Amino acid sequence: MAKYIGPKTKIARKFGEPIYGPDKYMDRKNFPPGQHGLAKKRKKISEYGIQLQEKQKVKYTYGLLERQFRTFYERASKMKGRKGENLIILLESRLDNIVYRLGIAPTRAAARQLVNHRHIVINGDVCNIPSCIVKIGDVIGVREKSKSLEVIQNSLSGLTTSRYSWLEWDNTALAGKYISKIDRSEIPETINEQLIVELYSK
Repeated sequence: MAKYIGPKTKIARKFGEPIYGPDKYMDRKNFPPGQHGLAKKRKKISEYGIQLQEKQKVKYTYGLLERQFRTFYERASKMKGRKGENLIILLESRLDNIVYRLGIAPTRAAARQLVNHRHIVINGDVCNIPSCIVKIGDVIGVREKSKSLEVIQNSLSGLTTSRYSWLEWDNTALAGKYISKIDRSEIPETINEQLIVELYSK
């Protein structure tokens, strides 16, 4: 599976937000990359450009390719309720994102790697598919022989409880439970999903 492996700060500067987490370089250069980065900020972006930029931002935030993103959108469109909110909830329900939200990994990219390398279990069974959709009631934990991994120990250092209402964390078992529907208002990323709906509705 192809994935973006280029400089992340460059992408974050493009959107003007630290979409990959705290970034010391982003703090110093909070403007688009390139020779004319500051000048680009003064140019007016079309309505289509704004919608496209929002979609691209969400794709990079969750680490998806175009085809994957389109598949998630089509799936969200078939669900009851608002398409945009359904899309965000689906993306948040991915296994790699849940691992990140639980604090097992410091970034989504690190979470994806832990899943790929078979360090994560769902209901006791190893799962190495980052895009696997976690359901309410599922228990996501660290594989027994992986609990001593430095990256996991460092990420969980100081964590005693979940920061999100839809997740429950057991620090002794190094496992978390998806206990309720995701609350859209608690998702910290700045995302305007309605712009994505408008883009795909054209």
